[in-house]
Order: sequence, then structure tokens, then C-alpha cells
Amino acid sequence: MTRQRVIELDQPVNFRDLGGYKGLGGRQVKWGKIYRSAALNEMSTRDMATLCKLHITVDCDLRTSREQRAYPDLLWPGARLVSVGLYAEGERFEEKHALLRFFHHIPVFDDYLPSIYQRVLLNSHSEEAIAKVFKELLRLPEDQALVYHCAAGKDRTGVISVMILMALGVDDDTIARDYMLTDELYDFSWKKQHPTNEKLSQIIAKMNVTRGEGPAIKGITETIRQGWGSFDKFWVKRLGLSKAELAKFRKMYLED
Repeated sequence: MTRQRVIELDQPVNFRDLGGYKGLGGRQVKWGKIYRSAALNEMSTRDMATLCKLHITVDCDLRTSREQRAYPDLLWPGARLVSVGLYAEGERFEEKHALLRFFHHIPVFDDYLPSIYQRVLLNSHSEEAIAKVFKELLRLPEDQALVYHCAAGKDRTGVISVMILMALGVDDDTIARDYMLTDELYDFSWKKQHPTNEKLSQIIAKMNVTRGEGPAIKGITETIRQGWGSFDKFWVKRLGLSKAELAKFRKMYLED
């Protein structure tokens, strides 16, 4: 079970292990440590037992506060909920990037998804949320695992997945293929989406019914590389984490 990419559950969909990919120096991302998923507000007793067997003790909910209140996660024995809220709610989501574009070579994208992903990446609220997930992973005990999720397990979950895999040195093609796997596992119908609030709800709804495209992740990968030169520099300058923490993260989640 710990070496299985897709974990089949009764209720939650798109539940996957992020392990097994080749990372920095040819070292493999560890299996059975980091999981991604769609919503966890509906689970059978068997689902909860499965998550217990996987030793998942941390549940990072990337959804908005309203989504979390309307469809709260069902926690399994031993699990701790961490409210992350990747999207800044209200006007904060519209944070301007004029200064960043002035000081950095940030690419401009014509397509919808990479543009949105870039906006999320360069929003101070979202960067704090991304750093929060990394901090949870950095303090995770060796014998435990973590899951992060949004509503559909596609966009917000996808952003975090790209960031984690970049941190571990996984190549862009592999990152894109992991992102695209969601299209094969989940039907992003309008009826499946949870209601959120006002303008943000429209953004989330549109993103969740837009099928993923491999080039969409360039909204993250190319923004980081062109704007800051490397992931390592972005980690320090935008996420506010240290070089020592990045080295620790890689030691924790890459096989020796």
C-alpha cells in the first residue's frame, strides 16, 4: 500500500502518494510520507481505517474558511487538522504584482490557468500558506505521514504538489505528468464544486471545471526560475524559509 500511486477509497477521490519520483541527485522521493487528495469531508469507516494504516496524522486543508465551515473534514483517529487556506479571500486575492514585475523578470502568460497559478504563487497570503505546509512537513515525525487537499484535488492541491516536487528536485516533465494524472481520476463537474464566496467562488469554480494542461504548471516553475533564478532562492526570499530548512526537507523526503 505504501508503494501505490493511487489509493482507492470509498468516498474521497484523487487520493495519491507523491512518492516514487526521481529527485535531486537521482534520489527517489520517499513513498508513504506525503499524500494529496480531493475533499475529505465524506469518508467511510473503511476509509478512515485506511488513512490510519497509512500513518497519516496531519491533514492540511487548503480550502477557504467558508468551504471548511460548510463541508468540514472528517478526522480519523490520531489525525490533526491544519487549516491552511491557500487562496487569500476577498480583495487580498487581487494583490498587484507591479513592483515584483519591476524588480524581477516575471513571465507573462496569455492562458488562463498558468496566469492564475502565478497570481497564487506571488500573493503574500498564499506564500505564507505554502510555507505553512512546508513547516508541517519539516516537523513531521519519521514514522508519520501528511495529506493536503482542496475541493477537487486539482488546482490548490496542484500548486502545493508542484512546490514540493520542485523542492525535491523533480524534473518539470515528471511534475507535469503528476499534475495531469488528476484529469484521469476525477470528473470536474460543476455540481461537484463547493460554494465559496463572491468573486473568489467564481475563480475557484472556473478553475475546477477547466481540465488541466501540462504547460499550466509553467505558471509556477517558470515564474520561479525567471523571477528568482532558482527554487532555492525563491524558498528563502519569498517563502521566508532558511537554506538549512531546505537541506533538512530534502534529507527527510529523499531516499539515501
